Amino acid sequence: MPVPAVPASPARTRRRSAWLWPLFAIGAVMAVYLVGRGVAELILINYGDPASYAKDWGGPSLAGVLAVHSGPALVIIASGAWWWVRGRRTQS
Repeated sequence: MPVPAVPASPARTRRRSAWLWPLFAIGAVMAVYLVGRGVAELILINYGDPASYAKDWGGPSLAGVLAVHSGPALVIIASGAWWWVRGRRTQS
């Protein structure tokens, strides 16, 4: 005979949500920083002078530098777009 599921108590739900908001805030700040850094790298890099990015993380190649600095921004933007489209699809 299956055992019925016991709903979570309100106190337990409050404790869980009390931890989620600070983690969400830290993640949001980190995401904004990484996206800003990725966009800034695309704008500020001197594409004509390989010596300007040779000692950056991911260097000496331009592809490595862009992967390290702008890759996380691309992942965050793609994940956010997927989450937004998925949420809009379930509301319809």
